[in-house]
Amino acid sequence: MTNYPIGDFLIRISNAALAKSGEVSVPVTKLVRDVAKALEKSGYLSEVKQEKGVLVAKLAIKRKEPVMMRLKLISRPGLRIYMGADEIGKKRGPSKFLITTPKGIMMSNEAIKNRLGGEVIAEIW
Repeated sequence: MTNYPIGDFLIRISNAALAKSGEVSVPVTKLVRDVAKALEKSGYLSEVKQEKGVLVAKLAIKRKEPVMMRLKLISRPGLRIYMGADEIGKKRGPSKFLITTPKGIMMSNEAIKNRLGGEVIAEIW
């Protein structure tokens, strides 16, 4: 078990996308499960299954390439980064942020729509 399971899960997904592997399995926690569901909802993962304490996530593939091209961890255990809805809205570009909000984990476009801010976990291209 790692001391930062969300970071471990996201880096495993990023490595699988770079290696063009289709599946990632990690030990399940509530936070990892919620992050996986948010990524599935936004189309970066095609399927998320939980079986016997292990979360199995399949990457979404489009034109024989993974949908998720790059991922950068923003917050880490030693340095947490928080943004309000206005700050998130000012960030333009093709990337999206994965954010923990009081209403749960969501992508930046959904957080802006609901006028919510929170801890920025990662930036996804």
